[in-house]
Amino acid sequence: PITSSATSSATPTAITLTSPSSTSPSAISTSTTTSSSSTTSWSTSTSTSTSTTTSPTISACNSFLNQATYPVAFNPYSLAVVDVNSDNKPDIIVANSGSNTVGVLLNAGTGTFNAQTSYPVGSQPYSLAVVDVNSDSKPDIIVANTGSNNVGVLLNTGSGTFNTQTTYSVGSSPYSVAVVDVNSDSKPDIIVANTGSNNVGVLLNTGNGTFSAQTNYSVGTFPISVAVVDVNSDNKPDIIIANTFSFTVGVLLNTGSGTFNAQTNYSVSYYPWSVTVVDVNSDNKPDIVVANYGSNTIGILLNIGNGTFNVQTTYSVGVYPWSVAVVDINSDNKPDIIVANYGSNTVGVLLNTGSGNFNAQTTYTIGTNPRSVAVVDVNSDNKPDIIVANTGSNTTGVLLNTGSGPFNAQIIYSVNTNPVSVAVVDVNSDNKPDIVVANTGSNTTGVLLNTGSGTFNAETTYQVGFDPRSVTVVDVNSDNKPDIIVANSGSNTVGILLNTGTGTFNAQTSYSVGSLPYSVAVVDVNSDNKPDIVGANTSTTVTDR
Repeated sequence: PITSSATSSATPTAITLTSPSSTSPSAISTSTTTSSSSTTSWSTSTSTSTSTTTSPTISACNSFLNQATYPVAFNPYSLAVVDVNSDNKPDIIVANSGSNTVGVLLNAGTGTFNAQTSYPVGSQPYSLAVVDVNSDSKPDIIVANTGSNNVGVLLNTGSGTFNTQTTYSVGSSPYSVAVVDVNSDSKPDIIVANTGSNNVGVLLNTGNGTFSAQTNYSVGTFPISVAVVDVNSDNKPDIIIANTFSFTVGVLLNTGSGTFNAQTNYSVSYYPWSVTVVDVNSDNKPDIVVANYGSNTIGILLNIGNGTFNVQTTYSVGVYPWSVAVVDINSDNKPDIIVANYGSNTVGVLLNTGSGNFNAQTTYTIGTNPRSVAVVDVNSDNKPDIIVANTGSNTTGVLLNTGSGPFNAQIIYSVNTNPVSVAVVDVNSDNKPDIVVANTGSNTTGVLLNTGSGTFNAETTYQVGFDPRSVTVVDVNSDNKPDIIVANSGSNTVGILLNTGTGTFNAQTSYSVGSLPYSVAVVDVNSDNKPDIVGANTSTTVTDR
């Protein structure tokens, strides 16, 4: 999957909130969004940034406390948090792209983790999935090794260890991987987008954790984003892919036996960057929504009911639309489009008219280079608000929903340098979602407590490792207090900051992982009801032992 990217900067960062025009800003609610930028391709990661810690300042609100920072480690690429050893404690699994390994950090049970166990994999593992592929109720690791042109499967032995990777040759530069049962045999299969060889590979599960050789399906040039959704109502998941350099979206219909028809191409605009499949016209048929980065448009391809789609209808948006969300923001039961316009420093909102058409974009000025957008109710008024990471201006912006579609102007909260990832979660048990942000330029994690009126206290920062790129907030030690997990890309660690219960956090405990960990997820991977940590390390691939 593709995530937004962020450029580095060494200036102080700020968090921006949108408050009601005539009232004080309201509270922010729970949600998490990560923003990052990749070095050479459109995958989940962000550029490194140098760190200079500066004193936080509040620009649009004078009722905030100073930021506290938490150190994190350097450059983890992608990760998942899943219980992999059936002890009901979530463990961390991280793809270390720089060291060509997958790391597993078992949860010790008190919110701390054992040192990483590394499993050699291929070169540059970029995309990772943790799914039980051999029906033994133990989650296994599936990794796309971009640099070695294979997919690796590491079977779970049941004690939190994994066999050596078994590799399956795929096309050139596999970049995105999905694990879905495509032939209705109750065994999850592997679907991979091979950006270098311009094809999609399907590897059918034979039933014991092994996979048949890849069947290739030619698609357009540089397939970068893949979705697997039933688009023709036959209960068979189909493949939808964004072909970035051929300016098309491809649809490959599932024949029902694990094979797919040749791609049907639908022309879109320049450089389709990401694809989403959602029913936008209330006819119970999923439609295609695509962000066309090169033509500054959003494209809508309506599903006509038999797996084919109408010609794209485009809607002008800002410069370089990077990230898109499709959510009903005005309570009319019609999903609306929210887009982060990276080049024009705006967020655009296109309201759904109810027939699959959208009104012209309404834009909201935000910080510089927005790369990631989330839509979540942050002030407990049952109206989804917009949270955006402004990479170039080192801010996070919150735009509160007025209830009829328009959003108030953002309120800006200064944070430390280069905030690239933001999560919105209640960390002090007052039923008001707070803001947690990863500041890559100052090597800190910042926490801004919600005052209850849509405003936030000044950031408290916690020192973490070098170049923190991704942050998530999950209770990892079963005390009902959400803890902070951060991927420290530059120091090759994952950091855990345990919640004290009052909205403050203990100093980070770090766990060594692979090279350049860039993304982290927390999921129970071994059915022990304990969230495990899974991370993607940008420099290598996965091997099965």
